Amino acid sequence: MKRILLPAGGAILATGLLAAGLAGTAQADPTWAYDTMAKDAPTAIETAKFWLAANGKTNRLAEATPYTWETKATPKLSVGGGYTPDGKPGSVVPIGEEKKSATVVKNINLPKTIGKVFFVDSDNNLKWCSATSIQAKYRNLVATAGHCVYDDAKNSSVMDHWIFVPGYYQGKAPWGVYVGKTAYTHYDYSAFEDRDRDYAFVTVYNGVQVGGGSVKEISKSEFDKAGPGKFVKETPITAEQYAAGYEKYGEAGPYKAKAVDPKVEHVAKPAGVTNQNFHQYVAGKDGVKVVGVEVLESQFNAAAQGLDNGNRYNGLSQEVAISKEEFDALTAAKADGKFLGKLTAVKVGENVVGWKKQQFFVKAWVKTTAQTKYWVETYYLAADFIKDTGRLGDNVGGQGFAWNQKTGQKVFVFGYPADAHPDGHKAYTGVTAKWCYGTTTGKTYTHAATKVEEHVGLKCAMTPGADGSPWLIKYSNAKRLGYVNGVTSLFGDQDKNNRYDLSTSAYFDGETAAIYNKAAAVWSGSIVK
Repeated sequence: MKRILLPAGGAILATGLLAAGLAGTAQADPTWAYDTMAKDAPTAIETAKFWLAANGKTNRLAEATPYTWETKATPKLSVGGGYTPDGKPGSVVPIGEEKKSATVVKNINLPKTIGKVFFVDSDNNLKWCSATSIQAKYRNLVATAGHCVYDDAKNSSVMDHWIFVPGYYQGKAPWGVYVGKTAYTHYDYSAFEDRDRDYAFVTVYNGVQVGGGSVKEISKSEFDKAGPGKFVKETPITAEQYAAGYEKYGEAGPYKAKAVDPKVEHVAKPAGVTNQNFHQYVAGKDGVKVVGVEVLESQFNAAAQGLDNGNRYNGLSQEVAISKEEFDALTAAKADGKFLGKLTAVKVGENVVGWKKQQFFVKAWVKTTAQTKYWVETYYLAADFIKDTGRLGDNVGGQGFAWNQKTGQKVFVFGYPADAHPDGHKAYTGVTAKWCYGTTTGKTYTHAATKVEEHVGLKCAMTPGADGSPWLIKYSNAKRLGYVNGVTSLFGDQDKNNRYDLSTSAYFDGETAAIYNKAAAVWSGSIVK
């Protein structure tokens, strides 16, 4: 396991070399480093709008081109010795899975977790790489290549306007865009551009969708979850239309009714009130309803009983059991004149065994007059407002993670190749994801120009654009899940025919796991208030 570490001696400090090497990087440990991307919600919202705002007939996502981080000259990768793990193998299980098909699937199912990362490079160009959602405590982590996060031309500072778009297709973001919050990588990569550590883990905020220049109708459930920019249109309907709509959709539906300018007036007790029909006036017979008016116990006792002359409302004035907490609260309210009833502590001998309250009411007869308004609601979301789409892992799942694995394993690589081969032949468009499958080499690959000494290789004809593509071991075609055990870093032409035929990745060891574990435990949250 190779490390590029400067000695912590006075001579180094005296020359200022250490300070120069740490410029722009927040070092927290000799192994890992982190950098802030979108520092807060306003910054993240600005980033999301930058990519999703309409620009002519499309958005900026469709205008980006694949990132080529070094040169189009194909590196000749030399074969070295095998790699020795720095500890025991380990893994973290994936999250989320697709339903298994009832029939045998002959085609390869692409994972929902893969997508593109978009950013602005040091030349102010719109660029993209490949990446995947990966398991994390808060379901908010993306794995990709280090060079798709850190810009070598800017002293390894993070790329501008960095986002992840899972399931990207023709400028569309089906699960929203996820703005990068914090980037984690190996200290050797951040400080010294060591390509043997060409990987990064980025925490992302909850996904968002941005209005696309118009007002669109949405469902009631979408309306309830939407943030700023939502509004309701009310269309008047008849009582018959309301009754039919309410019967179909119920209380939670879009059919509404409301009493307009209701007026309540006290009226004389109706003639002919009897014990037999009294309950009808409780419900409201002929528009007249009996209600209870709370009074003091003395006022209640002074009121007459009986139907003809009685005003006592005995049905509401019964003694009921209460809790000790309610008894204490009402005792305090009674002392302040806010409770008119009577409180009793029930005793057996000297012991209190319960508590009761009694409130006193007299009858009052009222009549309510009002017109009823009926309408049906239609729900809309205005353009240029942000909608929270939830956590990345909840929406697309997350691949597992594995380290210190033996080489020579079967692996799937999923990414978005787009650039041409060295001879100019363009085999891919970058519009849809592609895949490679094979066995990783038991030997390591080296390339002096990029400081590579121990990359793992795989025969694969993908081209740039697939940078950052996840290497998945133990991939389940039914579940569309596996374990990330590498990310595409370099492309090679081993048979010298000017066509890429090799992809390489940094070896994921215990130090990679330490960086992953650090990033996987960090919360990010929502940018929508």
